[in-house]
Amino acid sequence: MDTFYKIIALLGGLAMFLYGMRVMGDGLKSCSGSAMKAALAKVTSKPALGFLLGTLVTCMIQSSTATIVLTVGLVGAGFLTFRQSIGIVLGANVGTAITAQIIRLMDLQAGASSLLYLFNAENLAPIALIIGIVLLMFIHGSSAQNIGTIAMGFGVLFMGLIFMSDAVSSFGDALSGLLTAFEGNHFLGFLAGTAVTGVIQSSSAVIGILQTFASSVGVHLSGVVGVIIGVNIGDCLTTFLVCRIGAKPEQIRTVTVHVIYNICAALLITVTLAVLRATGVIGDGLWYATLDSGGVANVHGLFRLLPAVLFLPLSGVFARLAEKLVPDKPAPPEYLDIVENLRELDSHLVTNPRIALDQSAHLIGHMADVAQSSYRLATSQLFEFDAKQTERLSRREALLDKMADATNQYLVNLSPHITVTSDNLSQSFQVKALTCFERIGDLAVDIEHDAQLLHESGKSLSEQARVDLENTICAVTDILTLSCRTFKQNDTRSARAVEPLEEVIDDLIEAMKARHVDRMTHGICDVYTGILYQNILQSLERVSDQCSDLAVYILSRNDSAITGQEHQYLHDLHHSANEAYRQMFRDNYAKYFHADEPPASPAAKQEKT
Repeated sequence: MDTFYKIIALLGGLAMFLYGMRVMGDGLKSCSGSAMKAALAKVTSKPALGFLLGTLVTCMIQSSTATIVLTVGLVGAGFLTFRQSIGIVLGANVGTAITAQIIRLMDLQAGASSLLYLFNAENLAPIALIIGIVLLMFIHGSSAQNIGTIAMGFGVLFMGLIFMSDAVSSFGDALSGLLTAFEGNHFLGFLAGTAVTGVIQSSSAVIGILQTFASSVGVHLSGVVGVIIGVNIGDCLTTFLVCRIGAKPEQIRTVTVHVIYNICAALLITVTLAVLRATGVIGDGLWYATLDSGGVANVHGLFRLLPAVLFLPLSGVFARLAEKLVPDKPAPPEYLDIVENLRELDSHLVTNPRIALDQSAHLIGHMADVAQSSYRLATSQLFEFDAKQTERLSRREALLDKMADATNQYLVNLSPHITVTSDNLSQSFQVKALTCFERIGDLAVDIEHDAQLLHESGKSLSEQARVDLENTICAVTDILTLSCRTFKQNDTRSARAVEPLEEVIDDLIEAMKARHVDRMTHGICDVYTGILYQNILQSLERVSDQCSDLAVYILSRNDSAITGQEHQYLHDLHHSANEAYRQMFRDNYAKYFHADEPPASPAAKQEKT
């Protein structure tokens, strides 16, 4: 039973180590997500620059798999070309070796009086945990939360290493025998490294386990060579399988290059070691030398760095080979418009919420353009009906619905990966924004339908009704344009200009309805035309209401005092003596009512229902 509990302790330490890596990586990605995207998107066709960026980004987020998945996502979203991604892939293989160099702190030996003693794992872990919990619990702000998450992950990671080290030291003889078996059979070590990495899906974690063994019982160079080569292969194979799901040809080429490169690197290392061993350059003293944690980290680093530097000039060869293995599959012409917009929502980006949210915001910006286009097309039908435009509007509405459904599902899929409050707020805001644009598209269809009924009836609006309608449409066009621009620029100043215009539009439509009722009572307009006219005005008012909702959502996103209190905020604003608001109201009133002053200030108006 004692052995059983020791195994449980070993697995528990491994669980803490893996969880710590994940938490630390999430924090690092939240801190640097936008910066990573900006850096990677600026990569030129020079592989060397991509190599350096790939190395740097992987050092930042402590995961080559995360970097390559992110790169595959950016290729799918059109920010990177396939050939630009090759240098990043090679750099990611090198950057992941930094984790092993951090873990070598396990071997740090220093007295309590030395400053280096602070960096001993048994001291660094609790210090990191204390810093992390203080930041998370007592310091507000996204930066403090992100840094706290990183510190907590770092601390848990090292606590897991300490647990594993204690458990491993009690298995000294058994583990020594196991590692000795690898010394005599490198292929067995290769298979073990590949299989374990495939199960854990993290080369850094497997190397970390190997370093724990090295710190506790010692390992020989000959015993870890095959394992480390296998780890590199297992890492790229799991990434390849993950990134193929739902991927486009250029994305599959990117991960195919990753596999080709790692296979070539493994062959290069194997042949080189065989030659050096046969020629005596690597003698028995070095081959059977005992490695500590730092030694394992150095071997792993060399196996990652040397092939990358040697193969970097051959990036073009790798690219041509991948293009032959993965040919293009052109999309059907009838779906090109949809594909062009939806390609930004790449499933491989969901593990990095900050970048994924940037992509979904960009697509919602496309939705705003489609909603505006639909509105303009629908309102033009009121004055010059064209049956062909009905079909065009129907296609645009189908596209808008598809974009809304895809974006909404994409945002839902982000939920398990969101770990910071700022990302959660952005997610919530985007769901509300896409709903506004989808409803505006629906209202455009309603307007066009009424225009079609009016055309089919053979009747027309009176001249005064047409003038009033044109004026109202102009005002709603202005508020829609302002709201879409406000969303794309996240401009709170523009957002504050929406509500005064929306209040004027409410007054304008109220006046239009009253005038039309007067015309009907005097026989200038008939009842059927009057009903359609009222429906059109109602749809225009609802478009304006959606713009108001969107502007308030933007304000609440930037002001936590408004969040959850949007209705109260509008109530207070309508009844306040805010001079800036009142002046914008007066200016809009003068523009659309062609009058110098409104009959009453907005503060004196009753709250709208």
